[in-house]
Amino acid sequence: MTGALDPTIAARLKRNPDGLVCAVAQRRGTNEVLMVAWMDDEALHRTLTTRRATYYSRSRRRLWVKGETSGHTQYVHEVRLDCDGDALLLVVDQVDGACHTGDRTCFDATVLLAAE
Repeated sequence: MTGALDPTIAARLKRNPDGLVCAVAQRRGTNEVLMVAWMDDEALHRTLTTRRATYYSRSRRRLWVKGETSGHTQYVHEVRLDCDGDALLLVVDQVDGACHTGDRTCFDATVLLAAE
């Protein structure tokens, strides 16, 4: 599937020098932050049209659909653009762990400052 991102959406995005926008995945219902990834225009277009979270892998230099090999899919309920246009929020239903390590969230491993 290929296609063009709606020009009105594309015009609002502030991309980094590599043409990417930061995307934060949040669990629907609990608001737990699951992971951070990157999207280019094609990844965002695919996500908006299929409701399957699609990201751009900087290491592999290609698009990837979350869970295409692991089965740990993300069904996207909402996509929000922040006020500056430089970050996206995806509200998702997550199947199994969101982190590539298998953890529930990518933010389980290292706590730098804990609640008092």
